Amino acid sequence: MTAEEKRNLQCYRRYIERILNPVYILSNMTDWLSDEMKERVRKEEEKGVTAAAALFLDTVLLLEAEGWLRGFLDALVAVGYTGLAEAIENWDFSKLEKLELHRQLLKRIEATMLEIDPVVLMPYINTCLIERECDEILQISEYRSKAAGITKLIECLCRSDKENWPKSLQLALDKAGYYNASELWDLREDNGKDIDGEMTDASEKCFETTMTFAEEAECDNNFSENLSSVSGMAHWPSPVYEPKKARTYQIELAQPAINGKNTLICAPTGSGKTFVSLLICEHHLQNLPSGQKAKVAFLATKVPVYEQQKNVFRQHFERSGYSVQGICGETVANVSVEHVIQDSDIIVLTPQILVNSIETGILSSLSIFTLMIFDECHNTTGNHPYNVLMTRYLEQKFDSSANSLPQIVGLTASVGVGNAKTIKETIEHICTLCSCLDIQAISTVRENKEDLQRFVNKPESHVRWVKMRAQNHFADIISGLMSETEALMRKIYSEDTISQTNKSYFGTQKYEQWIVHTQKKCRLLQLADKEKESNICRDLFICTEHLRKFNDALIISEDARIEDALTFLKEFFTNVKNGPYTELEKQLTDKFEEKEPELTALSKDESNENPKLEELASILDEAYRYNPQTRTILFAKTRALVAALKKWVEANPLLSHIKPDVLTGQGRKEYKTGMTLPMQKEVLDAFKTDKDSRLLIATSVADEGIDISECNLVVLYEYFGNITKTIQVRGRGRARDSKCILVTSKTEVVENEKQNHYKEEMMNAAIENLQNWDETTFARKIRDLQMKEKVLRDCRKKETIKHEVVEGKKNLLCGKCKAYACCTDDIRIIKDSHHTVLGDAFKERYITKPHQKRHQFDGFEKKSKIHCQKTLCQHDWGITVKYKTFDNLPIIKIRSFVIEDVETGTQMDFQKWKNINSSLKNFDEETSS
Repeated sequence: MTAEEKRNLQCYRRYIERILNPVYILSNMTDWLSDEMKERVRKEEEKGVTAAAALFLDTVLLLEAEGWLRGFLDALVAVGYTGLAEAIENWDFSKLEKLELHRQLLKRIEATMLEIDPVVLMPYINTCLIERECDEILQISEYRSKAAGITKLIECLCRSDKENWPKSLQLALDKAGYYNASELWDLREDNGKDIDGEMTDASEKCFETTMTFAEEAECDNNFSENLSSVSGMAHWPSPVYEPKKARTYQIELAQPAINGKNTLICAPTGSGKTFVSLLICEHHLQNLPSGQKAKVAFLATKVPVYEQQKNVFRQHFERSGYSVQGICGETVANVSVEHVIQDSDIIVLTPQILVNSIETGILSSLSIFTLMIFDECHNTTGNHPYNVLMTRYLEQKFDSSANSLPQIVGLTASVGVGNAKTIKETIEHICTLCSCLDIQAISTVRENKEDLQRFVNKPESHVRWVKMRAQNHFADIISGLMSETEALMRKIYSEDTISQTNKSYFGTQKYEQWIVHTQKKCRLLQLADKEKESNICRDLFICTEHLRKFNDALIISEDARIEDALTFLKEFFTNVKNGPYTELEKQLTDKFEEKEPELTALSKDESNENPKLEELASILDEAYRYNPQTRTILFAKTRALVAALKKWVEANPLLSHIKPDVLTGQGRKEYKTGMTLPMQKEVLDAFKTDKDSRLLIATSVADEGIDISECNLVVLYEYFGNITKTIQVRGRGRARDSKCILVTSKTEVVENEKQNHYKEEMMNAAIENLQNWDETTFARKIRDLQMKEKVLRDCRKKETIKHEVVEGKKNLLCGKCKAYACCTDDIRIIKDSHHTVLGDAFKERYITKPHQKRHQFDGFEKKSKIHCQKTLCQHDWGITVKYKTFDNLPIIKIRSFVIEDVETGTQMDFQKWKNINSSLKNFDEETSS
């Protein structure tokens, strides 16, 4: 090998490192590499393919033997790296360079492709991959999950040296019927790219739009031109993303954090707090003392916000060579959290991921980070994951032997006032929040208020108070059925277990709380006659479930149409008939069906229209007549109400021209009633870009952090809360002349809004007061609060150790009929959070039914639902799954059981496994098989 060839190889090594997995060619390099060196390369692959490629190149560049370069090229061709071999042979990497843009685009749309089955794509795209890559993708898909398989496929495509892989991917998506993904890939690949592969204006516009997806990272921020005033950073040219200029008020907001202080940044929604965090992060990465490696964690509380902030950080930092990765609940099963954190400069993640990683020992402490940014930091309270993390932080802080701690930056539009009624009490509330975050400075816009007002639009706020229905015979009938059901419960068991309730609580959350309390007491009922205990517990459970559904129907009828509430009840009673259908259930069903004709007539009577819906129709009709391009977010309390409002909009002649979409949270993993991350992202993208998607009906998942700059109308439909929630939801309206309208029939809600206006003024006054304190006084106050909380925390720990974990052998009894299910000796823990039961005896105690929503999660494939095998019970116990080589493995949920102490016979009701986990063993695949 000539000196020039060595220089060329060294010059172009970054291309080789991006593409080559050297492990694939080691067997073809036997003549030049020792077994020890090959083993080192294989070991290095555990850190990452790029790291292994770098070690491989370092090794071969030291070789003196003749002919190794030809051997290397032959090895590449033999394994399938024909494009890379051609580039090295001709020293022309232009074809590979043109693929870089496609790689970046594929990474950006990766989150939207997690539902795709990679096995279906393989026949159309396998020619673009190495044979071993194809095998690995198929194995991962079979033994882990399809999501893990598609993640591996995307990783392999991003390393592919075949210049036709972008078109092959397009063909594969079309042929496999994934038209949404195909359309997105087509949009990203072709729109805005000319013959030479350069980005045109259309493409720049596309990515500016993506930049505005972040809550506050508006497209007219010109970051780099003004950066020298902040940290002396240079302008970086980029064909994809052009950093924008920082506004004067944004530099003011960032300054305390840039000076190294733990900073709470409080600024209005739409002011660009995410952009401010980019300023801080950029300065931090480039100005850490030599010898120290910067590592930044950006934390977002909600998955849609996590997704958009991850995209913003990737766009901004990856062009400069920084590694940006993201982890959330939906993706954590497919990655190694430890490796992601070790290998990345910036990690965007949801806080529970970090909490779990520390609790399971994956991370020993927070000292691995040098900067932690908490988005929506006002949540740092109580048992919120933010507060759990900061408690760990403060424990390290007070441990004099602990390692250095990361700098803390909190972002929020509102610090709130808690229960404060005066400015003095508000100051105490804000200081408490600051003590939890270990804050040294509160940063708001003080010097550049005019600049802030030029860019931030504060929506007009209006309240529309509406009278309730003059009379509601539907509610009267349902309330009558509820009273009859309560009376029936007291006949079943006449003791004090079933407390009296006030009828005025029907159709309220207070009544739901009564149901939860009563159901718990019924579950723990113990009698000498165990058969009688089983029958009574089962019947009381049935009654409370019926009361719960009646209560839900009243809540739906109050805010939506009577027909929506009636449909909800009909579906429930259909499910009852398809279950065990006991004598009691038949009796309750007969009572409902006796009233059903009257309820149906009421649902069709136009005089029973909901006045709140009529007011909502008037608001929307007026808005879209005045401006057909209006973009509206309509907030509602529950998923059931969101679904009902969508049906109502579609059926209403005044509004049927508006295309409504819904955005809800993910819900409980085991039920999968909510929306997945790709579904959420698809809805948000459509609302931003699709001219036909102009109405988004959402739950609280959309009230923090999501930025939709075109939104000019926010409607709060019986949607209210404290001052923080008020500021957050009002801030979803970003466009000029936007409005925020509250629709309510409750006078107390109107009064609450007036109080929130006063509290906002009180909050602002308290912040200004605190900013006038000298640093020493503020620091002493924060330290005092932290020490008081530490004393309380230590006391709580002692109490927790005494009472929380229940030791000894336990039996699990069916939570409905008290039938014996299993004992804790037979329970095993899988992946720290899933619980299975060993032995064939347990399988005889349950029956299986088809699962309506079979899908994969956390490396498991759902197969069926399991129910108590008692004919008159059939209580839901959990699911069966395929896990690795195990088929139909039962996974049970603690809430479905009553826990009985074997020694004393005492029964307990636990909602979480952690109360008994100390006595449970981990799942051993070898012995279990």
